[in-house]
Amino acid sequence: MVTKTSISEAEVRTILEQVVDPEIPVLTISDLGILREVKQFVDESGAPYFEILITPTYSGCPATDLISTQIRLAMLEHGIRNFAIKQALSPAWTTDWMTDIALEKLRQYGIAPPVGKSMDQALLESTTVPCPRCGSINTKLVSTFSSTACKAFYTCSDCLEPFDHFKCH
Repeated sequence: MVTKTSISEAEVRTILEQVVDPEIPVLTISDLGILREVKQFVDESGAPYFEILITPTYSGCPATDLISTQIRLAMLEHGIRNFAIKQALSPAWTTDWMTDIALEKLRQYGIAPPVGKSMDQALLESTTVPCPRCGSINTKLVSTFSSTACKAFYTCSDCLEPFDHFKCH
């Protein structure tokens, strides 16, 4: 494999925008807002050096190490060896960083996307979560935790299907 010596921040970002979330494989780290920044520097030899900044969905997220590994593999597969991955825990990740495309991808995948904005607690407490399968608002919370800590478990009283809801935070 040849190490690339001329590559732009935009090209690196394009490569990283293909890295999928290991827990929800229809979403990329870019869709989720986990990929915060790509900065290009020049090292002592004059070669490009990249700093990749990610923010995990929460500080104890078990997928963070795997995401970093996937980033490393994507960079190496494209011949880019001169980089570092840094984590930023502040500001904390929020579902507000998810793209509109991510919200629609979640719905199509069968997971109800977050409803509202993370700072609107009064709205969040009274929010009805629509069923991602049939669109009904006749849904019921079964458990505040589901397959991952960032999701809650619901059922739809109309189509009778269970579904996850990606909690707003």
